Order: sequence, then structure tokens, then C-alpha cells
Amino acid sequence: MIQRKISINESQNLFLIDYEKFGFKNMSALLRAALDLLMKEIKLNQLKKSAELYSEIYSEDNELKELTNSAIKGWPE
Repeated sequence: MIQRKISINESQNLFLIDYEKFGFKNMSALLRAALDLLMKEIKLNQLKKSAELYSEIYSEDNELKELTNSAIKGWPE
């Protein structure tokens, strides 16, 4: 594992100190789990923004709608 020195505020420190209360074997395990959750949340938000942009572009582009509709003709329902 890679080790890093970080600075945290008092409330974050108090949270880390309670690692056992949350079922973790040490502070590092708690911090890794928290970072994993944050990474997933950030990726999900990026995907949502991308989907919203594609939806906006599609809703405003009649040629793209026609192209999509012509491509799905003949496909089973």
C-alpha cells in the first residue's frame, strides 16, 4: 500500500478515531472505504451530467431524431 501524509480537521479526526464503532479494523481501512465511496459518487455524477447533456442535445436536434427513428425501423418491438 502507498502511504500518504494528509491534514484533516478536528471533526474528521474524531470520526476516524471511531473506526471500530463503524466496523473497521483501523483508521486506514475506514479512510479507504470513504474514498472508494466518494470516487463512486463522483463518477456517478459525471455520468449523470453526461447523460443530461446527451438528452439535451437529442431533444433539440430534429435531424438526430429522424436518424434514430430511421435506424430503428424494422426492429422488433
